[in-house]
Amino acid sequence: MGRPSAREQILDAYQDILIESGSAAVTLDAVAARAKVSKGGLLYHFGSKDALLDGLLDRLLRLTAADVSYARTAPEGVVRYYLLSSVTDADMTKPAHRASIAALRLLGSEPKVTDAMNEVGRLWSELLAGHVGDPLTAEIVGLLGDGLYLRATLGGQAPQPLLDRLPEALRRLGLS
Repeated sequence: MGRPSAREQILDAYQDILIESGSAAVTLDAVAARAKVSKGGLLYHFGSKDALLDGLLDRLLRLTAADVSYARTAPEGVVRYYLLSSVTDADMTKPAHRASIAALRLLGSEPKVTDAMNEVGRLWSELLAGHVGDPLTAEIVGLLGDGLYLRATLGGQAPQPLLDRLPEALRRLGLS
């Protein structure tokens, strides 16, 4: 695999700074230095900090859309894929997780982030609703996945008994 484009390197650097140090540490100079590009090179791709944020949120939505698209044809089925990946994808080596964590560092200070995170939730909710006959059950599955993701993100133990007994949990929800 080749070297990422300068634009991708800049977005990676922006994400890294947000994840490691938060929004107060983000300056155009810091992002350029971290990306190993000149400030002019950064400004060529992203004319402002706001443009960097737009790039990050675009990346997050593209990665989510790709994951949702994969889930539609996942061999284990949409619901099982969603729940299992809620645990396995909460890993800092996963690009979508890194984009999510970076964006979440800006939640509350940037309205665009709230909009983007709501869009991520909407994409998954629509997919689940289309594969689960009952809207309430689809919402419960979504919330279960959110909880699994949060627990895994916080570094807690994956609720292995739940994952081991996923077929039973899905049966109780009427989804087996």
